Amino acid sequence: MNGTNLATLDLIIALCKRRGFVYQSADLYGGLNGLYDFGHLGVLMKNKIKDEWYRSLFSTGLDIVLFDGSILGPEIVWQASGHEQNFNDPMVDCMNCKRRYRADDPDVANGCPHCGSNKWTAVQQFNMMFQTNLGAAANSSATAYLRPETAQTIFSNFKNIMSSNRVKVPFGVAQIGKAFRNEITPKQFLFRVREFEQMELEWFCHKDESQLFFDFWCKARFDFYRSIGLTEKNVHLRPHSKDELAHYSSQCVDVEYQFPFGWKELEGIADRSNYDLVQHGLFSKKDLSVYDERTATSLVPHVIESSVGVGRLLLSILFDAYNQDTIEGDERTVLRLSPKVAPITAAILPLSKKLTEPAFKIFKDLVPQYGPHVEFDDTGSIGKRYRRYDEIGTPVCFTYDFDSQVDGCVTARNRDTLAQERVSIDFVNQYLQDVIK
Repeated sequence: MNGTNLATLDLIIALCKRRGFVYQSADLYGGLNGLYDFGHLGVLMKNKIKDEWYRSLFSTGLDIVLFDGSILGPEIVWQASGHEQNFNDPMVDCMNCKRRYRADDPDVANGCPHCGSNKWTAVQQFNMMFQTNLGAAANSSATAYLRPETAQTIFSNFKNIMSSNRVKVPFGVAQIGKAFRNEITPKQFLFRVREFEQMELEWFCHKDESQLFFDFWCKARFDFYRSIGLTEKNVHLRPHSKDELAHYSSQCVDVEYQFPFGWKELEGIADRSNYDLVQHGLFSKKDLSVYDERTATSLVPHVIESSVGVGRLLLSILFDAYNQDTIEGDERTVLRLSPKVAPITAAILPLSKKLTEPAFKIFKDLVPQYGPHVEFDDTGSIGKRYRRYDEIGTPVCFTYDFDSQVDGCVTARNRDTLAQERVSIDFVNQYLQDVIK
């Protein structure tokens, strides 16, 4: 059954709050701009996204190890990386209402929407890192920052990672973790926030293989988005022009998604050359070169990085999956999520509360394998329960009815086609496995 994708930012925000995907942080106190809390369904969906990301990396068969770095880093790390000097956004303040904007915000050119003024202060550079102090001392030796990216924790532990895992170049280090950026104007829900989770791969390789691996990861990362169900016409690769490149990057390609508010970055794939390891070697006065058996020389590896925000990807998936259609005169909202990322894979629904006990047994048999990704629901009419699970993207519902006690089957109802078929209770698990593939 085909529907119409009429997703707007307001509809997605309302759905996320109503169904428990995402809430405004500190909502009880009016909310905190640029910060969000994830509810039950949001956590389940994020976990599936992260699992699929890991799977996409390890399915390459390449040598990749895992890492989980601290979110706090001493000032010298960010001096070495260049973030203390270069991680800045141009900002201006409205001279009338005193609100702060990025200098490239369209409202700066068109007039402040809050007061109508078009008088601005001179452009100032605003460092987006959150600064703090470690311990009781409030001096420069105790200065630390919340990391604005996850990569630097990998680079500053590069030698430890190599020696303890006994890996050789080329190899990769994968990390999922929080990063923090003091955005001047957070906007568009989960798209631009101050606290977010990154899925990042640092691929260490020889200089003469960097282009080969750059091209490889561009294709592999694009294939990942197709594998989790994003509509292909809504995703493309866009190379950066020279004036867009970050201070550490020699080339970069963005995977972009066509949001309702335009083509925007989902993931950056960058050739960071050997900038970071060279810088950390200089600032730490430690040798970060490695011995290359192939050339019998020492070298500082080049790095190909791919990095995507979990929340931003979740938002794009919700936009892509959101549909409305009409069933027997009633409007239905449905998320046509890939089973790979749907927060609830299946629901077990007894037709009547009189059938709760045998239906619940099916649910209990599935829980050890599927955990919180399978639910049991006996509240409300069967039609209303179907609509609830359609709206959160559940691919299949199994209904236990009065015939089930006779034929040993349940009715499997498909979210997208609404097709229903009788399935043996003994075959429910295998049926689900076929749905997930």
